[in-house]
Order: sequence, then structure tokens, then C-alpha cells
Amino acid sequence: MTQGADDRLDDFFSAARVTAREEDVTLTADSFREYLYDTDDPVLAQWRGLDYAEFSRRKRSPDFVQELLRDWRELYDQPFVGVTTDGTVRDVHRLRPPAVLDPAPAAAARALLDQLDPGQRRRLTHPVDAREWRAWSNPEFVIHEVGLRLEELTPPVVAAVLAVVRASLSAEGYDRVTEAMALNAYLGDLVGLPDLMNDRSYWFSLFGDPTTEGAWGWQLFGHHVAVSFVSVAGRHVVAPVFLGAEPALSEERAPLFDARERTAVELATSLTAGQREQAVVYASVLDPAMPEGRLHPADERHVAGAFRDNRVVPTEGLCATGLTDRQWSLLRGIVEDFHLLLAPEQRALTMADVDTYREETWLSWYGATDGTQPFYLRVQSPVVLAEMDHHAGVWLSNQLPARFHVHTTLRLPNGNDYGRAYLARFDAG
Repeated sequence: MTQGADDRLDDFFSAARVTAREEDVTLTADSFREYLYDTDDPVLAQWRGLDYAEFSRRKRSPDFVQELLRDWRELYDQPFVGVTTDGTVRDVHRLRPPAVLDPAPAAAARALLDQLDPGQRRRLTHPVDAREWRAWSNPEFVIHEVGLRLEELTPPVVAAVLAVVRASLSAEGYDRVTEAMALNAYLGDLVGLPDLMNDRSYWFSLFGDPTTEGAWGWQLFGHHVAVSFVSVAGRHVVAPVFLGAEPALSEERAPLFDARERTAVELATSLTAGQREQAVVYASVLDPAMPEGRLHPADERHVAGAFRDNRVVPTEGLCATGLTDRQWSLLRGIVEDFHLLLAPEQRALTMADVDTYREETWLSWYGATDGTQPFYLRVQSPVVLAEMDHHAGVWLSNQLPARFHVHTTLRLPNGNDYGRAYLARFDAG
């Protein structure tokens, strides 16, 4: 970035979030409440009274946002390939259905369709291979209106939508998704903008014909929540996934990814000096050693967010061949937590694929390894790309990354996002 650290990109984004600094990022506030704006501050007050459509129109207007939108549109218009390490898709995804197929997700989807009028059905449904899968985004302002918006639906229809989500995911996974939605509502209340950020400000779509043995799926997306679920011949994919929160905790709720962060820090602190030298790619999350373009004003460090379906992401850090069995167990636990949304039998199948590529799995870490600083974590192999990143404030005033604003992404590299690799095998018979 060419701006100085105190320049403003707009009311929410300072250039500090993407400006390299020699000093460590050591924001150590015990509470996100130290970074709350006064509710009468113009940063917040200018949006009060707007509906999501007008809010989104205004949020999209700054020049730098328009530039981002142009970049994202170009990415969205590209044919789907999948995330790769070098631009070449490897044949690594085998369609292995579970021993017993679960009819509940498809049944819940059909029950939802039964509650809709013809116009709602037309807006909700898309072909299983539709480009609209890739229209999801995670900002609070809307980029693509795809499907039905929950806050515009009657309570019984919202309940039917959530019943599809519940039937498709593990119990713990459903709780995690709805917890992120609840934290969005908590943020809306904190900043006095509950009409713009609440637990119903999300879009939901169905893709394909919901049958137990066929190919279909659904997508839920909005601020800090984007989940793509696909069932192909009874095998489930939940990817891409974007889950986050600002703040990631409340007085009533533990941090959204508390267990994952604790495991990550345990793994990082277990590294020997030699392992740490390889795993720690950058000494801080704003390390001046990062190349031009590595920091992004919206994504900060994470590489697998919205519209990044075809990104080339070379591996970096420490190969898992250099880990002890205990360290691999910790790393594997982190990856499994990213797959928590999958039902247990489905998750076991996916983790078996992860185990197959242990020798091609890489751990990347940015920042201190002792838990005293915000950090960036990526685990990458031919079948998984999972990352966690601590971000600067958007609705809170911290201009530097903090551990109470978390973004996480999950991708299935080599073409299995949205279950595309499985769909290709299914269509081929």
C-alpha cells in the first residue's frame, strides 16, 4: 500500500491494517470493549435507519471498494478450476460414499420447498452446477443477492431453512454456524445497528434436486458466515466455509474458536528451534518482509476467501514429515476442527483423505508462537487448505489485528470446492 499508516481508506478501513511495521503487533487489550465506538460517532451514526439495500449501495461507493469489486467480478467471471499450488489440478478426490446414507438432509430440503410459493421457489433454486455457488461473500454489505434473505421470510419458513442446515451438519457444526450468526446479532446490538447485522441477515439457496442418492446442495452466506453444503451420492462436502466474528466472544459466550486457538498455540509452542525456523514464515502479521500484495485491505492475510476459487497458493512453512507423532496429532486435530461441520461418519471419511496426504501437508505460521500476539495459521495439503487469521477492526476501532476479530476459511484444493470433483465423477458414472 502507498498510504501512510494513519491514512483512511474509508470510515472503517485504515491503511494500518496492510502497512508493514518493524515493531511487533502486541495489541494486548483484555477486552474488545476498549475499542467500542460511541454509538453517536459518525462512523456508526451515518448508517442508522438504512435498510440493507441502501446500506450496501453506500458501502460499495468508495473508490477503493469499487476497485475491489472490479477485481472480485473478474475472479467471479472466470471458469471454475479450484485452488492449486501451481495452477495444475491434481486428481486426488475419490468419491467414497458412507456405508449408510442419511435421508434427513434431502427430506428437510423438500419440506422447505413445500412451504414456498412459486416466486420464492424460483429465487431459491438453481442447477447443481450453477455459477451462483461462487457468488457468496462475507462482508456485511451485500455484493450478490442470491436466493432468499432470511429476515424477509416468515418465522415458519426461517425455521424450515434452519432445519435444512441442522439436518445436514453435525450437531456441533450446526451450533458453530448458528453461534457465528448470533455473534453477528450481538455485534449489531453493540454498535446500535441491529437492522443491518442480526442473526437473520443471511441469504440461502438450494442447488439441484434434493435426493439422498443424487447430487444437490445448499448455501448460506452473509456477514462472517458462508457455508456451502453438497451431497453427491450420499457423500457430503462442506466447503468452501468462511466463519468469523467481530468480536468472537461476548459476556455470555466463550470465544468462537477457543479450542482451535488453544490447540494451535500448543502446537506452535511445541516446535523446536529448528522446526520453528521453518514453520514461522513471517515474524509478525505485519512483517515488512512480506512481498508486495501479500496483505490485502479486505482479506488481510487469508488467501482462500470469497471469489478466490482459482487461487494459486504455493506451499510454505514446515512439512508435516518434520513433525513428531504428537505434533501431527495436534495438527490433525486443528484440521478436524475445521471439518467439524460434517456429520461424524462423513468427517471420518474426509479425515482419512487428510491422513493419506500427511507427507504433503504443510504448516505455515505468521507471528509469535507463544500466544502473546495475533497470528495467522495455514494448514495446506492436496486435499485441504485451512486458515485462521486475526484481523484489525471494522466495526471496532482497533487499527491493528487483534485476537477478538477472527476470520477462518476452509477450501478443498484441486477442484472439490462445492463438491465439483465429486460431481464430475458422479456425472461420469
